[in-house]
Amino acid sequence: MKERPNDPLMQYAGYAAQLAVGLGLAVWGGWWADGKINIGFPLLIWLLPLLLLIGMMIKVVKDTSKK
Repeated sequence: MKERPNDPLMQYAGYAAQLAVGLGLAVWGGWWADGKINIGFPLLIWLLPLLLLIGMMIKVVKDTSKK
């Protein structure tokens, strides 16, 4: 198993990259899915990025908390 990087800057840079790519994919996926279901309100374009942000915050708290 790979070890975590010792440099906190690299660890946070990795989180930032994951967040940027994940938000881009979540917005695009929500836009695409809203176009397919055609409910008249952009529900998934709001919901998917929100769920991603909540999940990333939980991951950051778990990974950076002292054990």
